[in-house]
Amino acid sequence: MDREVKDRTILDEFASDFARVIERHAKYIIVSGFVAIAHGRSRGTEDVDIIIERIPRDSFARLHRELLENSFECIQSQDPDEIYKEYLSRNLSVRYVRKGIHIPEIELKLSKDELDEHQLNTRRKLPLTGLDLYFSSIEASIAFKEELLKSEKDVEDARHLRIVYEGKTNEQEIERMKKLIRGLRLK
Repeated sequence: MDREVKDRTILDEFASDFARVIERHAKYIIVSGFVAIAHGRSRGTEDVDIIIERIPRDSFARLHRELLENSFECIQSQDPDEIYKEYLSRNLSVRYVRKGIHIPEIELKLSKDELDEHQLNTRRKLPLTGLDLYFSSIEASIAFKEELLKSEKDVEDARHLRIVYEGKTNEQEIERMKKLIRGLRLK
């Protein structure tokens, strides 16, 4: 499924523009619904979920400044110290939008545990998306949607990814990820 630039959606361009800034400051992964959407699943979403490695406050301040310079703004605050102290350091997400445009949004959070670190360390560029972005592995995406999230749309996202990657996923890795999810997130 090769996609040319003319086939890009607003969400694709938004995620790509944001990721270009992020990758100069931190390792990142795109997770959740946009993974399935980028693989051709037709469903609506207004946000892209991104996890970045845990970085110190001063590194985040530099990242935040560059995001502002590139026409993004944080909905919660424009003060990087407040964003870091009141949200990110408490494992809460923050939302970024393009200046003056409220949709789409990036939901940004810092890595919070061994599970997020594993995903960051096994991140992949997924050629079937046609996007030059880092995603969590397909196995991690399926495991999260089937084991933790479990909403109807998440189950459908997982089913879609299983169809797209039929015969190419590592079922042992999916089960290993589900076990980690149970141990770290569902205890």
